[in-house]
Amino acid sequence: MSTLRLGDIAPDFHAETTEGPINFHEWLGDSWGVLFSHPSDFTPVCTTELGTVANYLPEFTKRNTKVIALSVDGLESHKEWIKDINETQNTTVNFPIIADEDKKIATLYDMLHPNASDKFTVRSVFVVGADKKIKLTLTYPASTGRNFDELLRVIDSLQLTANYSVATPANWKDGEDVVITPAVPDSDIPAKFPKGHTPIKPYLRMTPQPNK
Repeated sequence: MSTLRLGDIAPDFHAETTEGPINFHEWLGDSWGVLFSHPSDFTPVCTTELGTVANYLPEFTKRNTKVIALSVDGLESHKEWIKDINETQNTTVNFPIIADEDKKIATLYDMLHPNASDKFTVRSVFVVGADKKIKLTLTYPASTGRNFDELLRVIDSLQLTANYSVATPANWKDGEDVVITPAVPDSDIPAKFPKGHTPIKPYLRMTPQPNK
């Protein structure tokens, strides 16, 4: 399986999850989605990650984004692990975890990196748009927990730039000024960006975030 690239259609699949069977594209519906994998159940970093996602779920929901996790352990293992997550992270896991014991989905999404581990998935992240296309991919080693604040920041940027002719600068956060894309001529700026803009260089033109 070749590596999935940005703009590719996220492969559809059927899966058994802790919240029942799903078909991925049908489950997404008109929502954005985050599919993220875990090396194994009952592991310390994963436990903190799933607890964090459960606590952050209102933020994902606010962004019309569904979250779904995956590991190569079975359904009963997942259900027992959820008890530990809820207890230790002071939360309630309220999103599905895929049971991928045959590693079909992990293989489909290239989540198995043999030089890192021939048995477990790496910490892969796929952000999928409402059009079912892959918008972002991230791969972390098994030893490094993910930053979900950064993931929310990226989703804010992706959703903003999908609807306006802007890009987001380094370290941008929701509500801060954005960059007008080079494709927009100076003559079109007043109509497109009525809040005004600040020209810094001919290719670097800043404007207040247009959807605020």
